[in-house]
Amino acid sequence: MKKAIIAMSGGVDSSVAAYFMKQKGFECIGATMKLYDNEDIGISREKTCCSLDDIDDARAVARKLEMPYYVFNFKDEFEKKVIDNFVSTYEKGGTPNPCIDCNRYLKFEKLMQRMKELHYDYVVTGHYADIEEKDGRYLLKKGADKSKDQSYVLYSLTQEQLAHTLFPLGRMSKTEIREIAEREGFVNAKKRDSQDICFVPDGDYAGFIRTYTGKTYPHGDFVNKSGEVLGTHSGIIKYTIGQRKGLGIALGHPVYVCGKNIADNTVTLGTNDDLNCSRLEACDFNWIAPEPDAPITCKAKTRYNMREVDCIAYCEGDRVVVEFKVPVRAVTSGQAVVLYDGDYVLGGGTII
Repeated sequence: MKKAIIAMSGGVDSSVAAYFMKQKGFECIGATMKLYDNEDIGISREKTCCSLDDIDDARAVARKLEMPYYVFNFKDEFEKKVIDNFVSTYEKGGTPNPCIDCNRYLKFEKLMQRMKELHYDYVVTGHYADIEEKDGRYLLKKGADKSKDQSYVLYSLTQEQLAHTLFPLGRMSKTEIREIAEREGFVNAKKRDSQDICFVPDGDYAGFIRTYTGKTYPHGDFVNKSGEVLGTHSGIIKYTIGQRKGLGIALGHPVYVCGKNIADNTVTLGTNDDLNCSRLEACDFNWIAPEPDAPITCKAKTRYNMREVDCIAYCEGDRVVVEFKVPVRAVTSGQAVVLYDGDYVLGGGTII
């Protein structure tokens, strides 16, 4: 009998994923990753997806499915690989994606390591994505429910990880998942999806960073492309490329954050057209498809919720260059670029 660890967040998706694996005859255990103590990062327990209430929900579903349930303490790894990188990226002028780091270093590295230690066969999650094996290679595909597709945040999966991962919701819609949860009487059948970064539930990234580091980030100048001073910003970590709201400056016409200079502590403002980008470079690139030895024509996403755009991609040393056929708005250092061929993820990396 095949054995699987079900990564259970307390939400409806991972709960139904567990249900499917039990229906398929797998020997299953449920596991929730304890990633931090809420008090350590200054938030109350009921405001975040890692609350005790979520653990209670996951445990209740596991009990209903008659499978063992455990909480694994991964706090140290989460702080080092996710929170510290989140802070560091902002301090260097980028905009991080902690959900990608959490998937990469916690779900599919740390949890998979625990899977092997326990002599289990698979890690199972409630992601809306799919895995296909073809000619001895594992391929990552978009989820059938395009409004919920999560392939963008999974681009870092290796062949070894794909071979030991299952996404039972890949061919399902969210509506179907909720119907199954209600039919089975799961306590979280109507639970809303978490939209926020778990350790910054109020969305105040700068406030979190100040509290977490104990640092103050000095005010500096807003400037235009010519270097002319336009006003004063309230700390460079508060701004990201493409931002329009919350600038605290009135110039009589819309302006956007177009650049940040950490050395000078300046934030450059410009027009919407100034945000257009025709080319980017990415590092730490993971190819799920075979790495190409010549330029390829494909599609790309530089943000989770954006529409794919046509591009040409090619390797240049240890980096991947992506050239867009039509300029893309607000390409941001620290975010991910993910390449697609139809429903298949070719690979992805971190925008420089």
